[in-house]
Amino acid sequence: QVQLVESGGGLVQAGGSLRLSCAASGRTLSNYAMGWFRQTPGKERDVVAAITRSGVTTYYAGSVKGRFTISRDNAKNTVYLQMNSLKPEDTADYYCAARTRGTIGVKFSEYDYWGQGAQVTVSS
Repeated sequence: QVQLVESGGGLVQAGGSLRLSCAASGRTLSNYAMGWFRQTPGKERDVVAAITRSGVTTYYAGSVKGRFTISRDNAKNTVYLQMNSLKPEDTADYYCAARTRGTIGVKFSEYDYWGQGAQVTVSS
């Protein structure tokens, strides 16, 4: 199985940028489609962005489209989430996830492996 570790979270002012990284170990990342989810207290974990195994196809939630970019470097076994024009409502814990099927997944239940999360706080 694959182990996932997120990094790059932190505190940023509204309008700023952050890049989250998700490093994989144990298995080659190219075996998995990947997703980024976020969660705030008392709410469900919702998809932010997803990318196919090949990296050719991506998906974005409407609230982040045009501001966030998901990418992957299979040679480095790493997936990224570039977040620009951040808003206070982007404040959440962000999780990367791996899916053994190679296609896009947009639901929590479609993913098999999860990282421990990275906190992102956007101040107004």
